[in-house]
Amino acid sequence: MTSQTITAAAAGTWRLGDLTVNRVGFGTMRLPQTGEALIPDAVPRDRAQAISVLRRAVELGVNLIDTAGFYFSPLRSANELINRALAPYPADLVIATKVGPRRDPSGRWLPHATPEQLRGQVEENLRQLGRDHLDVVNLRIVGTDSIAERFGALAELRDAGLIRHLGISNVTPAHLAEAQAVAPVVCVQNAYGLGMRPEQDDFVRICGDQGVAFVPFYTIAASQGQAGASEGDAPEVVAAARAHGVSPARIRIAWTLHRGPHVLAIPGTGDCDHLVDNVAAGGLRLSEEELTVLESVHHHES
Repeated sequence: MTSQTITAAAAGTWRLGDLTVNRVGFGTMRLPQTGEALIPDAVPRDRAQAISVLRRAVELGVNLIDTAGFYFSPLRSANELINRALAPYPADLVIATKVGPRRDPSGRWLPHATPEQLRGQVEENLRQLGRDHLDVVNLRIVGTDSIAERFGALAELRDAGLIRHLGISNVTPAHLAEAQAVAPVVCVQNAYGLGMRPEQDDFVRICGDQGVAFVPFYTIAASQGQAGASEGDAPEVVAAARAHGVSPARIRIAWTLHRGPHVLAIPGTGDCDHLVDNVAAGGLRLSEEELTVLESVHHHES
């Protein structure tokens, strides 16, 4: 590592309960395959490449890894790659996973887990990661139905010592309040980024006011989601990137981190060069003028 390399520490830190993490983490959705994620016929990524990216992330100071049991391709599982690459785990490494969505072994989606099935998903993550407890478990949901029963099932596993901290994903402010009435919530994970879901701005602020981490996903890919980043970027983003001599992706991550000290970033990639670039976004400071210009993009980019 050269002296010029910017590490994850440049972004500053946040506490998830009693766990301190650098605000730039690493999302593993892209690791098990090349191309689009979460599809049955995904093309498996080279195993050695995936392992090298994970190890490089830790070398760069990343100590928050985001994963899920349903992140897999025909030959690769994100959790098992994490285990192979990083175990025995560094003492400061925080692994956050998510439960709720389910896929059968062939990769096809199944109905959302019931409260009873959530324990099995937690145990699956424990087995794959080689852990006896999980640092953070996010309940990911679809829809606006009550989450109290499902979140309560995870709270019981927290009381039993299988889970240290709880979060929620793909949720509304009402869901946050409902979950907090059951057990403490350390983070909210929702799709959000520059020009993506500006209606989430108020929720981001609500989380900050309550000391809850907001952890956006698809920060770089935006509306492309699990398909990954597209080549097109707003002229204002390109102009900011040129002004700083960096990639548009780095501008997007930096903008996200500027939304508040409680906002974390978990960009994912299967490429070590992209990883270095993503982590370096934590050291990029945008001016008030640049933020004003990007704010207009945020509210008008389709």
